[in-house]
Amino acid sequence: MASTHGAHRILVASNRGPITYEVREDDSLHARRGGGGLVSGLSAIGPDAGALWVCSALGDGDREAVARGVGEDGVRMLAIDAEVHADAYNGIANSVLWFVHHMLYQTPLEPVFDAEFRRRWASYRTYNHAFAEALAEEAAEGASVLVQDYHLCLVPGMLRELRPDLRIGHFSHTPWAPEDYFRMLPDDIRAELLDGMLGADRVAFLTWRWATAFMRCAGETDPERYRVTSPSDTPPAVEHLDGAPPRRTLVGVHGLGADAEFLRERSHRADVEERMAALRAEIGEGRRTVVRVDRTELSKNIVRGLLAYRQLLDEHPEWRERVVHVAFAYPSRQDLAVYRDYTAEVQRVADEINSRYGTPDWTPVVLHVKDDFARSLAAYRLADVALVNPIRDGMNLVAKEVPVVSDEGCVLVLSREAGAYEELGEDAISVNPYDVIGTARALHEALTMQPGERAERTKRLAAAATALPPAQWFLDQLRELEG
Repeated sequence: MASTHGAHRILVASNRGPITYEVREDDSLHARRGGGGLVSGLSAIGPDAGALWVCSALGDGDREAVARGVGEDGVRMLAIDAEVHADAYNGIANSVLWFVHHMLYQTPLEPVFDAEFRRRWASYRTYNHAFAEALAEEAAEGASVLVQDYHLCLVPGMLRELRPDLRIGHFSHTPWAPEDYFRMLPDDIRAELLDGMLGADRVAFLTWRWATAFMRCAGETDPERYRVTSPSDTPPAVEHLDGAPPRRTLVGVHGLGADAEFLRERSHRADVEERMAALRAEIGEGRRTVVRVDRTELSKNIVRGLLAYRQLLDEHPEWRERVVHVAFAYPSRQDLAVYRDYTAEVQRVADEINSRYGTPDWTPVVLHVKDDFARSLAAYRLADVALVNPIRDGMNLVAKEVPVVSDEGCVLVLSREAGAYEELGEDAISVNPYDVIGTARALHEALTMQPGERAERTKRLAAAATALPPAQWFLDQLRELEG
């Protein structure tokens, strides 16, 4: 146990923090603040709450800021060894845990849990321990600690060893794998992951589907140590059978929603209006739009979305020159070869569609790969149809944001494998993300929907999408943990 306690009453831990630094040509450091639910939530509790955000230094600018002792009030940035971070972040978090929870492996060839995997797992353990030590050092007696996501699954268990007085929560922003898929991990690694997570007083997820999958994994992996209560219990829990005194980890759900106030204000600024004019010129007068906005993440299913659009043009030639697929595929994890290959395939399929169907006045697919938030909002406003067809997704906020921002109302074509489907499925057109023909038919149905029905659906979608805005999402977790 730590011999001294810090002063902070509320702590958040995540791989990425609320601020990043860059070193400019004059050797000065420039700070850029991020957004999102955690930033909104910490802002909502006010400056006097004694909050601290512990995060990792992610780039050269961040590491230089730590070296110079530059920082922001309420943020502690950890300069973990760069090789350790690379092994933990890319080698384990993004190449193993992400693949397991999104069920992305081509199992005849992968995964291979060999000596290199074990070396990287040791780095993941070291990375998590650095966070646990920092949190233990900074937390006041009885403080509340909210640990975020799959990068830091081991932190709760490690932190409980160091500071059993703390209230510890863990929130998963991804899906959770079903038990038969989770079982592909080596037995000791599965046990270590679950022991780490179940070090928390409370674990929480974006949907009950993911929460239930986690409980099943806990009960199946080590039934002599963990007993899962019924999901109908209020609240459900994983009971620890080997502790004295007995302990249990509560299980909860918080379905992160869109920030309606921010989105509506931001989407009507001048830079968005400029992007709308440019997009209208690319689309052409009087044409309908099928919009998607994604990172080129393997789970987002962009290639099959393009193939479904091609199928639409084949099955319904009447849509040729009358519709444009506005596809924003922003680069993600380009330091991993499989992601570079996927990005190239997105570009190849888009080019093939344009070459095959395009005319001098009509480009069937308008593809942009450079990240531009204002342009994304412009596309949201112009969307007649929003295509959100992930193979598997913890939530998918794009599905929630488009109905909030759309000017004329849009039809949501939504994968039943997105977490958002639990809340939005009733007013969306649902698709099996693997079924290209079914998705093409859904696009046709969406494009031919009557304006009145489209408007009513959009209204209901927007209400459901904003039911739990980011600040309230964070505060609800904190209240449940402290309760």
